[in-house]
Amino acid sequence: MSDPIQPSGLRGAVDLSSLVQRPPAQRQPGDAPDSASGARAGDAIVFETDDAAFGATLELSRTVPVVVVLWASWSEQSVALVETLDRLVRARAGRLVLAAADADRSPQLVQAFQAQAIPTVVAVVAGQPVPLFAGAQPDDVIEQVFDQLLELGAQHGVSGQVEAGGEPGDVPAEPVEPPLPPLHQEAYDAIERGDFEAAASAYRTAIAQDPRDSLAVAGLAQANLLWRLQGKTLDAIRNAAASAPDDLGAQLDVADLDLSGGHIDDAFDRLLTLFPKLDADGKRAVRERLVELFEVVGTDDPRVIAARRRLTNLLY
Repeated sequence: MSDPIQPSGLRGAVDLSSLVQRPPAQRQPGDAPDSASGARAGDAIVFETDDAAFGATLELSRTVPVVVVLWASWSEQSVALVETLDRLVRARAGRLVLAAADADRSPQLVQAFQAQAIPTVVAVVAGQPVPLFAGAQPDDVIEQVFDQLLELGAQHGVSGQVEAGGEPGDVPAEPVEPPLPPLHQEAYDAIERGDFEAAASAYRTAIAQDPRDSLAVAGLAQANLLWRLQGKTLDAIRNAAASAPDDLGAQLDVADLDLSGGHIDDAFDRLLTLFPKLDADGKRAVRERLVELFEVVGTDDPRVIAARRRLTNLLY
């Protein structure tokens, strides 16, 4: 038994481009019927594919992760694995689909996926192959691989869903966003109408109810930034900062402006360069502003990590 290969990222080593828009293969006398495996033709979640049809499968992979099993009717292990995959994929309610390819009728796929054994299971996400495993695997191992595959799909914007009763090639539905918590929705609506003060108030209430609500913390930082910039012009902010380089309020404003315009490193550098020259109150104001701007950018952003490290060195 082969150990499953964990889908840690999209692998670009395999080129599947030659399988796109291939002409339909002509059925020859004696060919196996479409439903030779447990995969049923005409089903949107579990279906058969081959060299000629794989272009459509690649396109489908841009909206829902596709599990591809290379199997053979002469292999009992293959037939059993297809049945297992059929059951486990269907349990994912259309968030994954299964494409079963008869290896004897799909030599291009066998070559493209560099299959060394039958059965072999791979995935395709956003048109890129993701090796999974070869040979039979226990249900719990396959379930774990599927969990990771869905996570990988979400990271690359591939998180659609197909209808169980649809036809192969149907366009998967766009993922449905869950409703926002009431206070978050209240804040979002306030931002939409330009009432940033009301948005900040809603986020503060959400944080008071749940201090661990990280989305509310980030939302509050964004609402405060928009509130501070409201009614100010770019020229006025920059002119004030240039004419009064020691004016803390003017420098805080231009840092807000820089960050809102995507000049994140400039915003952080401006405040960190100013920090050592300030008195205790000024340092506290800059530190609080930096912490808030860190939330706007995202605390795991490399630029935030570097700026936070620099701030720590200045503090101690």
